[in-house]
Amino acid sequence: MADTFAAIATPLGEGGVGIVRVSGPGSLNIMKVVFKECPDKVEPRHVYYGHALDASGNVIDEMICIYMRAPHTFTGEDVVEFQAHGSNVSLRLIVMSAISAGARIADPGEFTKLAFLNGKLDLSQAEAVIDLIKARSEKPLSIASDQLNGSLGQEIVAIRNNIKDVLAQMAVNIDFPDEDIEQVSCDEFITELKRQNDRLQSLIKSSEFGKIAREGIKIALVGRTNVGKSSLLNGLLGENRAIVTDIPGTTRDTIEESSSIGGYPIVVVDTAGIRDTDDVIEQIGIERSKNEIEEADLVVMVADGSTELAAEDFEIAEHVANKKVMLVINKEDLGMTAAQSDIDKLKSIIGCDTGDIVYTSVKTVKGIGKVRDAIERNLARGFIKSDGGNIVTNERHKDALVRAKAALVHGIELLEMREPLEVAEIEVHDSFQILGEIIGETASEEILDTVFSKFCLGK
Repeated sequence: MADTFAAIATPLGEGGVGIVRVSGPGSLNIMKVVFKECPDKVEPRHVYYGHALDASGNVIDEMICIYMRAPHTFTGEDVVEFQAHGSNVSLRLIVMSAISAGARIADPGEFTKLAFLNGKLDLSQAEAVIDLIKARSEKPLSIASDQLNGSLGQEIVAIRNNIKDVLAQMAVNIDFPDEDIEQVSCDEFITELKRQNDRLQSLIKSSEFGKIAREGIKIALVGRTNVGKSSLLNGLLGENRAIVTDIPGTTRDTIEESSSIGGYPIVVVDTAGIRDTDDVIEQIGIERSKNEIEEADLVVMVADGSTELAAEDFEIAEHVANKKVMLVINKEDLGMTAAQSDIDKLKSIIGCDTGDIVYTSVKTVKGIGKVRDAIERNLARGFIKSDGGNIVTNERHKDALVRAKAALVHGIELLEMREPLEVAEIEVHDSFQILGEIIGETASEEILDTVFSKFCLGK
Protein backbone atom coordinates (compact mmCIF):
# COMPACT_ATOMS: atom_id res chain seq x y z
CA MET A 1 0.00 0.00 0.00
CA ALA A 2 1.19 3.55 -0.77
CA ASP A 3 2.52 5.68 2.07
CA THR A 4 0.63 8.55 3.62
CA PHE A 5 2.80 11.62 4.11
CA ALA A 6 2.43 15.12 5.53
CA ALA A 7 4.19 18.47 5.40
CA ILE A 8 3.66 22.17 5.96
CA ALA A 9 2.58 23.55 2.57
CA THR A 10 2.96 27.27 3.30
CA PRO A 11 6.19 29.25 3.87
CA LEU A 12 7.47 29.24 7.44
CA GLY A 13 6.95 32.46 9.33
CA GLU A 14 4.17 34.43 10.97
CA GLY A 15 0.97 34.77 8.96
CA GLY A 16 -2.80 34.76 9.07
CA VAL A 17 -3.11 31.22 7.70
CA GLY A 18 -0.82 28.20 7.53
CA ILE A 19 -1.57 24.91 5.80
CA VAL A 20 -0.56 21.35 6.60
CA ARG A 21 -1.16 18.97 3.70
CA VAL A 22 -1.60 15.20 4.02
CA SER A 23 -1.77 12.81 1.05
CA GLY A 24 -2.19 9.07 0.82
CA PRO A 25 -4.67 6.29 1.59
CA GLY A 26 -4.54 6.98 5.33
CA SER A 27 -5.43 10.68 5.05
CA LEU A 28 -9.02 10.32 6.26
CA ASN A 29 -7.97 8.27 9.31
CA ILE A 30 -5.40 10.92 10.18
CA MET A 31 -8.07 13.60 9.90
CA LYS A 32 -10.20 11.68 12.42
CA VAL A 33 -7.30 11.69 14.90
CA VAL A 34 -5.99 15.23 14.42
CA PHE A 35 -9.33 17.05 13.97
CA LYS A 36 -11.20 17.19 17.28
CA GLU A 37 -14.66 17.82 15.82
CA CYS A 38 -14.35 15.36 12.93
CA PRO A 39 -17.83 13.95 12.10
CA ASP A 40 -18.46 10.23 11.76
CA LYS A 41 -19.24 10.69 8.09
CA VAL A 42 -16.91 13.10 6.32
CA GLU A 43 -18.19 14.60 3.09
CA PRO A 44 -15.51 15.21 0.44
CA ARG A 45 -14.85 18.86 -0.44
CA HIS A 46 -16.77 20.17 2.56
CA VAL A 47 -15.18 22.71 4.89
CA TYR A 48 -15.26 21.76 8.57
CA TYR A 49 -14.42 24.13 11.42
CA GLY A 50 -12.96 22.95 14.70
CA HIS A 51 -9.69 22.45 16.57
CA ALA A 52 -6.42 20.65 15.97
CA LEU A 53 -5.16 18.15 18.54
CA ASP A 54 -1.54 17.35 19.29
CA ALA A 55 -0.22 13.81 19.74
CA SER A 56 -1.37 13.86 23.40
CA GLY A 57 -4.90 14.99 22.58
CA ASN A 58 -4.43 18.60 23.68
CA VAL A 59 -5.94 21.41 21.62
CA ILE A 60 -3.31 23.20 19.53
CA ASP A 61 -5.24 25.77 17.53
CA GLU A 62 -8.46 26.59 15.75
CA MET A 63 -8.53 25.34 12.18
CA ILE A 64 -10.66 24.41 9.23
CA CYS A 65 -10.30 21.01 7.61
CA ILE A 66 -11.02 19.81 4.07
CA TYR A 67 -11.05 16.20 2.87
CA MET A 68 -10.61 15.52 -0.88
CA ARG A 69 -11.18 12.00 -2.12
CA ALA A 70 -9.10 10.25 -4.79
CA PRO A 71 -8.76 10.34 -7.71
CA HIS A 72 -10.05 13.91 -8.02
CA THR A 73 -7.16 15.57 -6.18
CA PHE A 74 -3.85 17.20 -7.08
CA THR A 75 -1.87 14.07 -6.19
CA GLY A 76 -4.46 11.58 -7.42
CA GLU A 77 -4.75 10.10 -3.90
CA ASP A 78 -6.81 11.06 -0.85
CA VAL A 79 -5.78 14.48 0.44
CA VAL A 80 -6.56 16.34 3.66
CA GLU A 81 -5.68 19.97 4.30
CA PHE A 82 -5.54 21.43 7.80
CA GLN A 83 -5.73 25.24 7.67
CA ALA A 84 -4.73 26.83 10.96
CA HIS A 85 -3.15 30.12 11.99
CA GLY A 86 0.25 30.76 10.47
CA SER A 87 2.29 29.90 13.55
CA ASN A 88 5.43 27.81 13.03
CA VAL A 89 4.87 26.13 16.39
CA SER A 90 1.23 25.14 15.86
CA LEU A 91 1.85 23.95 12.29
CA ARG A 92 4.76 21.77 13.38
CA LEU A 93 2.65 20.31 16.19
CA ILE A 94 -0.09 19.47 13.67
CA VAL A 95 2.49 17.70 11.48
CA MET A 96 3.80 15.78 14.50
CA SER A 97 0.22 14.81 15.39
CA ALA A 98 -0.30 13.52 11.83
CA ILE A 99 2.93 11.51 12.08
CA SER A 100 1.85 9.96 15.37
CA ALA A 101 -1.41 8.99 13.63
CA GLY A 102 0.43 7.09 10.89
CA ALA A 103 1.83 9.56 8.39
CA ARG A 104 5.47 10.22 7.62
CA ILE A 105 7.23 13.45 6.69
CA ALA A 106 6.98 14.14 2.96
CA ASP A 107 10.11 14.29 0.85
CA PRO A 108 10.82 17.56 -1.01
CA GLY A 109 8.50 17.78 -4.02
CA GLU A 110 6.74 14.53 -3.14
CA PHE A 111 3.22 15.91 -3.58
CA THR A 112 4.05 17.09 -7.11
CA LYS A 113 6.01 13.92 -7.90
CA LEU A 114 2.98 11.84 -6.92
CA ALA A 115 0.80 14.00 -9.16
CA PHE A 116 3.21 13.24 -12.03
CA LEU A 117 3.36 9.51 -11.30
CA ASN A 118 -0.45 9.36 -11.15
CA GLY A 119 -0.78 11.09 -14.51
CA LYS A 120 -2.19 14.34 -13.16
CA LEU A 121 0.44 16.38 -14.99
CA ASP A 122 3.47 15.73 -17.19
CA LEU A 123 7.04 16.45 -16.15
CA SER A 124 7.18 19.84 -17.87
CA GLN A 125 4.04 20.86 -15.96
CA ALA A 126 5.57 19.66 -12.69
CA GLU A 127 8.65 21.81 -13.33
CA ALA A 128 6.40 24.76 -14.13
CA VAL A 129 5.23 24.66 -10.50
CA ILE A 130 8.74 25.71 -9.43
CA ASP A 131 8.85 28.47 -12.06
CA LEU A 132 5.44 29.72 -10.92
CA ILE A 133 6.60 29.90 -7.30
CA LYS A 134 9.86 31.65 -8.20
CA ALA A 135 8.44 34.10 -10.77
CA ARG A 136 9.65 37.64 -10.02
CA SER A 137 7.32 39.54 -12.35
CA GLU A 138 4.23 39.20 -14.53
CA LYS A 139 5.75 37.76 -17.73
CA PRO A 140 7.62 34.84 -16.10
CA LEU A 141 4.46 34.14 -14.10
CA SER A 142 2.41 34.07 -17.31
CA ILE A 143 4.90 31.73 -19.04
CA ALA A 144 4.94 29.38 -16.05
CA SER A 145 1.15 29.44 -15.89
CA ASP A 146 0.90 28.49 -19.57
CA GLN A 147 3.35 25.61 -19.05
CA LEU A 148 1.48 24.46 -15.95
CA ASN A 149 -1.65 24.36 -18.10
CA GLY A 150 0.22 22.07 -20.50
CA SER A 151 1.09 24.36 -23.43
CA LEU A 152 4.71 23.20 -23.80
CA GLY A 153 3.88 19.57 -23.08
CA GLN A 154 1.16 19.62 -25.72
CA GLU A 155 3.56 20.95 -28.34
CA ILE A 156 6.15 18.29 -27.47
CA VAL A 157 3.46 15.60 -27.68
CA ALA A 158 2.40 16.91 -31.10
CA ILE A 159 5.98 16.85 -32.42
CA ARG A 160 6.53 13.35 -31.03
CA ASN A 161 3.29 12.10 -32.58
CA ASN A 162 4.36 13.37 -35.99
CA ILE A 163 7.77 11.72 -35.61
CA LYS A 164 6.05 8.54 -34.41
CA ASP A 165 3.95 8.49 -37.58
CA VAL A 166 7.14 8.70 -39.64
CA LEU A 167 8.71 5.90 -37.60
CA ALA A 168 5.64 3.73 -38.13
CA GLN A 169 5.78 4.21 -41.89
CA MET A 170 9.54 3.59 -41.87
CA ALA A 171 8.85 0.28 -40.13
CA VAL A 172 6.40 -0.65 -42.89
CA ASN A 173 9.00 0.14 -45.57
CA ILE A 174 11.68 -1.85 -43.70
CA ASP A 175 9.59 -4.88 -42.73
CA PHE A 176 7.51 -5.27 -45.90
CA PRO A 177 9.70 -4.07 -48.78
CA ASP A 178 8.21 -6.49 -51.31
CA GLU A 179 4.60 -6.53 -50.14
CA ASP A 180 1.80 -4.87 -52.05
CA ILE A 181 1.53 -2.12 -49.44
CA GLU A 182 1.63 1.58 -50.24
CA GLN A 183 4.98 2.89 -49.07
CA VAL A 184 6.07 6.43 -48.28
CA SER A 185 8.99 7.75 -50.32
CA CYS A 186 12.27 8.85 -48.80
CA ASP A 187 11.63 12.43 -49.92
CA GLU A 188 8.30 12.43 -48.08
CA PHE A 189 10.09 11.31 -44.90
CA ILE A 190 12.60 14.13 -45.34
CA THR A 191 9.89 16.76 -45.87
CA GLU A 192 7.97 15.78 -42.73
CA LEU A 193 11.07 15.45 -40.54
CA LYS A 194 12.32 18.86 -41.68
CA ARG A 195 8.96 20.31 -40.66
CA GLN A 196 9.39 18.89 -37.16
CA ASN A 197 13.01 20.04 -37.09
CA ASP A 198 11.84 23.61 -37.75
CA ARG A 199 9.50 23.34 -34.76
CA LEU A 200 12.38 22.15 -32.57
CA GLN A 201 14.56 25.01 -33.79
CA SER A 202 11.84 27.52 -32.90
CA LEU A 203 11.63 26.13 -29.37
CA ILE A 204 15.41 26.20 -28.97
CA LYS A 205 15.49 29.79 -30.19
CA SER A 206 12.82 30.71 -27.65
CA SER A 207 15.16 29.67 -24.83
CA GLU A 208 17.03 32.95 -25.35
CA PHE A 209 13.87 34.76 -24.25
CA GLY A 210 13.30 32.11 -21.61
CA LYS A 211 16.64 32.89 -19.99
CA ILE A 212 15.65 36.55 -19.83
CA ALA A 213 12.28 35.67 -18.30
CA ARG A 214 13.98 33.45 -15.74
CA GLU A 215 17.04 35.50 -14.80
CA GLY A 216 16.09 39.02 -15.85
CA ILE A 217 17.60 41.51 -18.27
CA LYS A 218 20.79 43.03 -16.90
CA ILE A 219 20.93 46.80 -17.33
CA ALA A 220 24.12 48.71 -16.47
CA LEU A 221 23.89 52.43 -15.68
CA VAL A 222 27.16 54.05 -16.76
CA GLY A 223 28.58 57.53 -17.01
CA ARG A 224 31.10 59.83 -15.42
CA THR A 225 30.73 60.86 -11.81
CA ASN A 226 27.82 63.02 -10.64
CA VAL A 227 25.69 62.78 -13.80
CA GLY A 228 22.69 61.24 -12.00
CA LYS A 229 23.17 57.48 -12.26
CA SER A 230 22.27 56.87 -8.62
CA SER A 231 19.19 59.09 -8.90
CA LEU A 232 18.17 57.08 -11.96
CA LEU A 233 18.65 53.80 -10.06
CA ASN A 234 16.52 55.07 -7.17
CA GLY A 235 13.84 56.23 -9.59
CA LEU A 236 13.71 52.92 -11.47
CA LEU A 237 13.45 51.01 -8.19
CA GLY A 238 11.00 53.41 -6.58
CA GLU A 239 13.13 53.62 -3.43
CA ASN A 240 16.26 55.35 -2.16
CA ARG A 241 18.70 52.49 -2.65
CA ALA A 242 21.79 54.52 -3.60
CA ILE A 243 23.25 57.53 -1.81
CA VAL A 244 22.82 60.72 -3.83
CA THR A 245 25.04 63.77 -3.17
CA ASP A 246 26.67 66.55 -5.16
CA ILE A 247 30.08 65.09 -4.30
CA PRO A 248 31.64 63.30 -7.31
CA GLY A 249 32.60 59.67 -6.67
CA THR A 250 29.94 58.95 -4.03
CA THR A 251 29.26 55.54 -5.62
CA ARG A 252 32.57 53.74 -5.16
CA ASP A 253 31.30 50.23 -5.87
CA THR A 254 28.61 48.66 -8.03
CA ILE A 255 25.07 48.42 -6.63
CA GLU A 256 22.82 45.69 -8.05
CA GLU A 257 19.05 45.53 -7.51
CA SER A 258 16.09 43.74 -9.10
CA SER A 259 12.89 45.28 -10.44
CA SER A 260 10.61 44.85 -13.45
CA ILE A 261 9.72 46.80 -16.57
CA GLY A 262 6.94 45.84 -18.93
CA GLY A 263 6.28 42.75 -16.84
CA TYR A 264 9.79 41.37 -17.37
CA PRO A 265 12.33 41.09 -14.56
CA ILE A 266 15.33 43.38 -14.79
CA VAL A 267 18.56 43.56 -12.83
CA VAL A 268 19.78 47.15 -12.64
CA VAL A 269 23.44 47.82 -11.83
CA ASP A 270 24.53 51.29 -10.75
CA THR A 271 28.21 51.44 -11.63
CA ALA A 272 30.86 53.65 -10.09
CA GLY A 273 31.55 56.74 -12.17
CA ILE A 274 34.35 55.97 -14.62
CA ARG A 275 37.20 58.48 -14.37
CA ASP A 276 40.93 58.72 -13.67
CA THR A 277 41.53 58.64 -9.92
CA ASP A 278 44.33 57.97 -7.43
CA ASP A 279 41.88 56.55 -4.88
CA VAL A 280 42.66 52.81 -4.69
CA ILE A 281 39.18 51.86 -3.47
CA GLU A 282 37.52 53.90 -6.21
CA GLN A 283 39.83 52.29 -8.79
CA ILE A 284 38.59 48.84 -7.71
CA GLY A 285 35.01 50.04 -8.08
CA ILE A 286 35.74 51.37 -11.57
CA GLU A 287 37.24 48.01 -12.63
CA ARG A 288 34.12 46.28 -11.36
CA SER A 289 32.05 48.76 -13.35
CA LYS A 290 33.88 47.78 -16.52
CA ASN A 291 33.18 44.10 -15.81
CA GLU A 292 29.48 44.83 -15.26
CA ILE A 293 29.36 46.65 -18.60
CA GLU A 294 30.72 43.56 -20.35
CA GLU A 295 28.06 41.35 -18.75
CA ALA A 296 25.14 43.75 -19.34
CA ASP A 297 22.37 43.05 -21.87
CA LEU A 298 21.61 46.76 -22.15
CA VAL A 299 23.77 49.75 -21.21
CA VAL A 300 22.10 53.01 -20.22
CA MET A 301 24.69 55.76 -20.56
CA VAL A 302 23.89 58.88 -18.56
CA ALA A 303 25.36 62.28 -19.46
CA ASP A 304 24.86 65.68 -17.82
CA GLY A 305 23.13 67.99 -20.29
CA SER A 306 23.40 71.01 -17.96
CA THR A 307 27.16 71.27 -18.59
CA GLU A 308 29.45 70.91 -21.56
CA LEU A 309 30.22 67.27 -22.28
CA ALA A 310 33.68 66.24 -21.07
CA ALA A 311 36.40 64.09 -22.61
CA GLU A 312 35.43 61.37 -20.10
CA ASP A 313 31.95 61.17 -21.68
CA PHE A 314 33.45 60.31 -25.05
CA GLU A 315 35.92 57.85 -23.51
CA ILE A 316 33.05 56.03 -21.78
CA ALA A 317 31.09 56.03 -25.04
CA GLU A 318 34.04 54.34 -26.77
CA HIS A 319 34.16 51.76 -23.98
CA VAL A 320 30.47 50.77 -24.39
CA ALA A 321 30.30 51.11 -28.19
CA ASN A 322 30.21 47.33 -28.71
CA LYS A 323 27.11 46.97 -26.50
CA LYS A 324 23.43 47.71 -26.99
CA VAL A 325 23.28 51.27 -25.63
CA MET A 326 20.59 53.78 -24.73
CA LEU A 327 21.60 57.40 -24.04
CA VAL A 328 20.04 59.53 -21.28
CA ILE A 329 20.81 63.26 -21.35
CA ASN A 330 20.01 64.19 -17.76
CA LYS A 331 19.37 67.41 -15.80
CA GLU A 332 17.15 68.90 -18.47
CA ASP A 333 15.45 70.89 -15.68
CA LEU A 334 18.65 72.90 -15.13
CA GLY A 335 18.77 74.07 -18.74
CA MET A 336 20.58 72.46 -21.65
CA THR A 337 24.19 73.62 -21.96
CA ALA A 338 25.69 70.60 -23.74
CA ALA A 339 26.19 71.30 -27.44
CA GLN A 340 23.92 69.31 -29.75
CA SER A 341 26.94 68.56 -31.92
CA ASP A 342 28.62 66.85 -28.95
CA ILE A 343 25.47 64.85 -28.21
CA ASP A 344 25.36 63.82 -31.88
CA LYS A 345 29.00 62.75 -31.57
CA LEU A 346 28.12 60.58 -28.55
CA LYS A 347 25.23 59.12 -30.53
CA SER A 348 27.56 58.32 -33.42
CA ILE A 349 30.14 56.62 -31.19
CA ILE A 350 27.68 54.35 -29.41
CA GLY A 351 25.62 53.74 -32.55
CA CYS A 352 22.19 54.29 -31.01
CA ASP A 353 19.09 55.48 -32.87
CA THR A 354 17.50 58.86 -32.24
CA GLY A 355 14.67 57.05 -30.46
CA ASP A 356 17.22 55.67 -27.99
CA ILE A 357 18.14 59.16 -26.74
CA VAL A 358 16.09 60.49 -23.83
CA TYR A 359 16.26 64.12 -22.69
CA THR A 360 14.96 64.24 -19.15
CA SER A 361 15.43 64.94 -15.46
CA VAL A 362 15.62 61.72 -13.45
CA LYS A 363 14.71 63.62 -10.28
CA THR A 364 11.08 63.84 -11.43
CA VAL A 365 8.45 61.12 -11.71
CA LYS A 366 7.76 62.18 -15.29
CA GLY A 367 11.46 62.03 -16.09
CA ILE A 368 11.81 58.51 -14.71
CA GLY A 369 8.72 57.53 -16.68
CA LYS A 370 10.36 58.67 -19.92
CA VAL A 371 13.41 56.51 -19.18
CA ARG A 372 11.29 53.48 -18.25
CA ASP A 373 9.30 53.84 -21.48
CA ALA A 374 12.51 54.02 -23.53
CA ILE A 375 13.94 50.95 -21.77
CA GLU A 376 10.70 49.04 -22.40
CA ARG A 377 10.87 49.94 -26.11
CA ASN A 378 14.44 48.62 -26.20
CA LEU A 379 13.42 45.39 -24.49
CA ALA A 380 10.49 44.90 -26.87
CA ARG A 381 12.76 45.33 -29.90
CA GLY A 382 15.70 43.25 -28.83
CA PHE A 383 14.84 40.85 -26.04
CA ILE A 384 11.16 39.91 -25.90
CA LYS A 385 9.53 37.17 -27.98
CA SER A 386 6.20 38.38 -29.32
CA ASP A 387 4.95 35.70 -31.75
CA GLY A 388 2.79 34.02 -29.10
CA GLY A 389 4.56 30.66 -29.28
CA ASN A 390 5.86 28.60 -26.38
CA ILE A 391 8.91 29.90 -24.54
CA VAL A 392 11.41 27.41 -23.15
CA THR A 393 12.64 28.60 -19.75
CA ASN A 394 14.10 25.36 -18.40
CA GLU A 395 17.74 24.42 -19.10
CA ARG A 396 16.89 20.71 -18.95
CA HIS A 397 14.27 21.18 -21.63
CA LYS A 398 16.66 23.16 -23.82
CA ASP A 399 19.35 20.49 -23.49
CA ALA A 400 16.87 17.77 -24.50
CA LEU A 401 15.65 19.84 -27.46
CA VAL A 402 19.21 20.40 -28.68
CA ARG A 403 20.00 16.69 -28.44
CA ALA A 404 16.72 15.70 -30.08
CA LYS A 405 17.33 18.14 -32.93
CA ALA A 406 20.88 16.85 -33.48
CA ALA A 407 19.61 13.28 -33.77
CA LEU A 408 16.81 14.33 -36.11
CA VAL A 409 19.17 16.33 -38.34
CA HIS A 410 21.50 13.33 -38.55
CA GLY A 411 18.57 11.14 -39.52
CA ILE A 412 17.56 13.60 -42.26
CA GLU A 413 21.13 13.69 -43.58
CA LEU A 414 21.23 9.90 -43.76
CA LEU A 415 17.96 9.90 -45.69
CA GLU A 416 19.28 12.54 -48.08
CA MET A 417 22.39 10.42 -48.68
CA ARG A 418 20.09 7.46 -49.34
CA GLU A 419 21.72 5.40 -46.61
CA PRO A 420 19.83 2.26 -45.55
CA LEU A 421 16.48 3.19 -44.02
CA GLU A 422 17.29 1.11 -40.93
CA VAL A 423 20.25 3.39 -40.15
CA ALA A 424 18.25 6.62 -40.45
CA GLU A 425 15.44 5.09 -38.41
CA ILE A 426 17.78 4.68 -35.42
CA GLU A 427 18.53 8.44 -35.34
CA VAL A 428 14.89 9.42 -35.77
CA HIS A 429 13.89 7.04 -32.98
CA ASP A 430 16.58 8.55 -30.72
CA SER A 431 15.08 12.00 -31.31
CA PHE A 432 11.63 10.65 -30.41
CA GLN A 433 12.96 9.15 -27.18
CA ILE A 434 14.89 12.26 -26.14
CA LEU A 435 11.79 14.45 -26.56
CA GLY A 436 10.00 12.07 -24.22
CA GLU A 437 12.40 13.13 -21.45
CA ILE A 438 10.84 16.61 -21.43
CA ILE A 439 7.35 15.39 -20.59
CA GLY A 440 8.52 12.42 -18.53
CA GLU A 441 7.53 9.67 -20.96
CA THR A 442 11.10 8.38 -21.20
CA ALA A 443 12.74 10.14 -18.25
CA SER A 444 15.03 7.98 -16.14
CA GLU A 445 14.70 7.69 -12.38
CA GLU A 446 17.84 9.82 -12.12
CA ILE A 447 16.19 12.62 -14.10
CA LEU A 448 13.07 12.43 -11.92
CA ASP A 449 15.15 12.54 -8.74
CA THR A 450 17.04 15.59 -10.03
CA VAL A 451 13.85 17.43 -11.00
CA PHE A 452 11.96 16.85 -7.76
CA SER A 453 14.97 17.45 -5.52
CA LYS A 454 14.64 21.13 -6.49
CA PHE A 455 11.26 21.39 -4.78
CA CYS A 456 10.81 22.41 -1.17
CA LEU A 457 8.81 20.48 1.43
CA GLY A 458 5.06 20.66 1.05
CA LYS A 459 5.08 21.12 -2.73
